[in-house]
Amino acid sequence: MSATRGRSGGGATTSGCGLKRRNAPQDQEDSKMINQDQPSTEDWCGRFWNGMELLKDVTEKKHFLPTGLEGIDTLLGGGLRQGQLTEITGPSSSGKTQVCLHCASNIAAKQMGVVMYLDTSNSFSPSRVATIIYGISDLFGQRGFELQPKDARLKSVMRSIICESVFDIFALFEVLHQLEVSLLNDKVNNGGSKVCLLVIDSISSLLAPIIGGKYPQGRSMMISVAVILKKLADEHNLSVLVTNHMVSAGNGAVKPALGESWKAVPHVRLMLSHECQNNICTATVLKHTLMASGRTAKFAAPS
Repeated sequence: MSATRGRSGGGATTSGCGLKRRNAPQDQEDSKMINQDQPSTEDWCGRFWNGMELLKDVTEKKHFLPTGLEGIDTLLGGGLRQGQLTEITGPSSSGKTQVCLHCASNIAAKQMGVVMYLDTSNSFSPSRVATIIYGISDLFGQRGFELQPKDARLKSVMRSIICESVFDIFALFEVLHQLEVSLLNDKVNNGGSKVCLLVIDSISSLLAPIIGGKYPQGRSMMISVAVILKKLADEHNLSVLVTNHMVSAGNGAVKPALGESWKAVPHVRLMLSHECQNNICTATVLKHTLMASGRTAKFAAPS
């Protein structure tokens, strides 16, 4: 198997990566599950940082993980910032999943750490990842790789991508909880490398069904997910990358899904558009903590 992944029908498995899973609860247990997974008031509020802590956070602690897509890396000042949550939104077929696969492949190939990839719609493609890895020109000249057979080198890289199938909000809570426990116990690693990137493609397919539906606490659950993701990012210096779809904003316009409550969650929000006639994608900054919105960059669409 090209990449470590869980796909066992009723839920993901995590054997071999330090994670343990239990089956998601049935409807009669939903309320109990919800209450167990809600962050405390202290978690929701967080804590205040003084100026020196903020300066140290910017200059010492947080670094960038390059996506391998030059336009996006230039636009973001180096790539995906560790300790932050980045959202990629855009219409269908705009390249969101391909960007996620490219980020995961590039980071694993450059031996920057382990990638945890949560797949919500069976869109993860090991063969596509292998193609991207083979296309990284300087990969097989890296120290430690040059003496290995080509297939062995590819397998070494692919082992750094752990893919999990997550099809509902309860499975997401479970995976995130087990990931946090494993990170605290230093169990999620590959040859000493720790998780540095968490990808959820897509977050909206898990959150949209619980908003305004049969779950009266749907929005509270959504905020719980946001708190957990940002806590994981900050405390374990991860870069979190999620995708979101677009919905109608009226009068023919579109906007990112999940509403105003979620809008405040990402540190960075990029919108992708795809020019099919010339295979060029445009990334537009909708939100960023360190730059004005509206900046754009073009890059070749990952194929």
